[in-house]
Amino acid sequence: DGAVVVLDNASGEVLAWVGSSGELSDAAEVDGVLAPRQPGSTLKPFLYAQAIAEQRLTAGSLLEDAPTHIPTASGLYIPQNYDRQFKGWVSARTALAASLNVPAVRTLVMVSPEAFARQLRAVGLPLKETGDYYGYSLALGSAELPLLALTNAYRALANGGHFSEVAIRPTSSPAKGAAAPGARLALEPRAAFIVGDILSDPNARARTFGTDSVLATRFWTAVKTGTSKDMRDNWAVGWSQRYTVGVWVGNASGAAMHDVSGTSGAAPIWAAVMQQLHARTPSRAPVPPAGLVSQRVTFGQQLEAARSEWF
Repeated sequence: DGAVVVLDNASGEVLAWVGSSGELSDAAEVDGVLAPRQPGSTLKPFLYAQAIAEQRLTAGSLLEDAPTHIPTASGLYIPQNYDRQFKGWVSARTALAASLNVPAVRTLVMVSPEAFARQLRAVGLPLKETGDYYGYSLALGSAELPLLALTNAYRALANGGHFSEVAIRPTSSPAKGAAAPGARLALEPRAAFIVGDILSDPNARARTFGTDSVLATRFWTAVKTGTSKDMRDNWAVGWSQRYTVGVWVGNASGAAMHDVSGTSGAAPIWAAVMQQLHARTPSRAPVPPAGLVSQRVTFGQQLEAARSEWF
């Protein structure tokens, strides 16, 4: 089963809403745009944005991707990476783009689950429980959320941190560059820009997805994939200059999938939709907001290639 939603970045208008694969589905009556599912790694951009905004991290900060045991009230929490391998010391840029789990959990330890839950609610994500209820697994998407809300949260990233509600009925778009009516600042604009820059960086995601990933478009886009526990849900959510597109793939029954990954499930659908949307429409990278500087960085022990980084 699958579901797709397309939003206009400026107005929040729903341009496409496909809740089911129809006759191909054994549960065609289930609307995958509204059904709550575990979002997996698609919550990580908001976590890193929060950590960067609070100056706990920069995109060039090093985090250790290694076996770790975190004490909790219910015992030790032992996060694992998707491929069951560890990459050692990596920058926050690589950790987010390559979707490494252990660095994300380390980042949540800095931010705290309760503070992260407040950030997720600020971008419109309807968490049913407190951050402390989910604990450190919240970094890996243990809460259940609908595709529509998740896609609209990414639209806040696309809009420089400004959140506004989805417009279900067609509305007149606001002036170019203006926020939608009722918009409020939910993410620090500079942090939102840096996260978008990371999610648009094919080199940063190469450690996990390779250099020739289906996520790499010929025009500017930023995108994140996610896979929930036991391969039950597969996601790809991202944005271009004009559109935010969210895709969910899974079984409406909740059954696990087999041999489906972030790049073979939802990602090809996301890429195909984006290609169609931008067949004749360009998509340019956003302009950096005031207060950011680009600085050349180098890493000791050849951990990562030298590059220009945003601070």
